[in-house]
Amino acid sequence: MNTQEAIAKRIRQLCQEREITPNGLANISAVPQATIKSILNGESQNPGTVTIKKLCDGLNITLGVFFSTPEFDGLEQEIK
Repeated sequence: MNTQEAIAKRIRQLCQEREITPNGLANISAVPQATIKSILNGESQNPGTVTIKKLCDGLNITLGVFFSTPEFDGLEQEIK
């Protein structure tokens, strides 16, 4: 799993936990629906920190909570 896949998986997980759709997430986070869709579909190679922060704000969680999962802990270093 790479970083983009881990981010998409985490967004799906958080939406499922809160019983909201990606559209609902767009509404509460002020992140365009198209941006969320491109992250979830793997089209966005590098979702920016500001975007992730807006999603976290909409979900009422910190960046630390967002990234505190086994998927992120287990990511290989991508700088070669």
